[in-house]
Amino acid sequence: MWRRTGLDLRLLLMSALLVVMGIAFHALSGGVFLSPENLYNIAQQTAVVGIVSTVMVLVIVARHIDLSVGSVMGFVGVLIAYLMYTSGWPWELASLAGLAVALLVSMYQGWLTAVLGVPSFVVTLGGLMSFRGAAFLVADGKTQPVNDEFFQRLGGGYDGGIGVVATWALTALVIAGLFMRLHERHSRRRHEMALEPLWLDVAVTALPSVVLIAFAWTMNSYQISGKGEPQGIPIPVLIWAVVACVLSFLVHRTRFGRYVYAMGGNPDAAALVGIPVRRVTLLLFALLGLLVAVAAVVSIARLNAGTNSLGTGMELYVIAAAVIGGTALSGGSGSILGSALGALIMQSLDSGMLLLDVAIGRRMVIIGQVLIVAVVFDVLYRRRFGEK
Repeated sequence: MWRRTGLDLRLLLMSALLVVMGIAFHALSGGVFLSPENLYNIAQQTAVVGIVSTVMVLVIVARHIDLSVGSVMGFVGVLIAYLMYTSGWPWELASLAGLAVALLVSMYQGWLTAVLGVPSFVVTLGGLMSFRGAAFLVADGKTQPVNDEFFQRLGGGYDGGIGVVATWALTALVIAGLFMRLHERHSRRRHEMALEPLWLDVAVTALPSVVLIAFAWTMNSYQISGKGEPQGIPIPVLIWAVVACVLSFLVHRTRFGRYVYAMGGNPDAAALVGIPVRRVTLLLFALLGLLVAVAAVVSIARLNAGTNSLGTGMELYVIAAAVIGGTALSGGSGSILGSALGALIMQSLDSGMLLLDVAIGRRMVIIGQVLIVAVVFDVLYRRRFGEK
């Protein structure tokens, strides 16, 4: 119970930190930070990092790391844009080609790690340099515009929201799912299972519900000049939410998820009890490749172009989001929801400093130190609650 309670308390603390940051930046920016327009932009920008950080959690849990995600996303993104603009491919075929390339890259790096035993840190460090160069070579360093109107919606631009009615309907559906948690409490009581404190169950149900209602209201309050209706929830956020739900299902309801956490807890013991460590590692890297391709599509759709600098430095934000969200760098522990909160904290911090006109050098210093503080907090927190 303490293990689960510690996790829920961590998420509540992170949520509180996000609220405090929002209020502070709103006051310092003269009432701009919490405006519907800025929050809509933050939601769009966070989605790309959030999509990749969900699977980075599992990679780190399994005692691996991938430093090449930004470079691979840039390579795949430029390739997709090149096929669409220069070669005239429809966006569907171009995206499938990008997905195939992303899977090949990830399986290649996964094979070196899982089969040959080369540390993933070394493999992906080389990939960070190699695939950034490949991104430049695809189009000879030239920007590749993306003009397909439907494709651009995937990036959450002018027509990239789902509208008011769909936003409220989806919000109501999610809140109903959250309140099922309290119903499960009654089921646990009937079966005489261990129960967590009632206040904690209520808090982790009611607080997210309030946040979802506020988020939906904010997204429905943002209307682009010249449009007849508000934007609603951006499509990139929906893609991120679907990815997070699918991975949460894999973690909690499938053998694959249990294998990943078992490998992170004790790789030798996992192999001794019959867990196919190599196959799970390869599948994990393949899943990473899939979501990097999805992130690349969302990113170039949002920017309306593919450039060789796409995804530069993203690996820092992805790993930081996972670590801030409670993923142990030593492996064996981490959560999908934590990575989502971590991504929001990182993007909010960056956006707030940008609104305050903080110089880029200072922003980099602060973000780097935030990562260090997050790791220190993680170590101290796990000692307090006796976690691994």
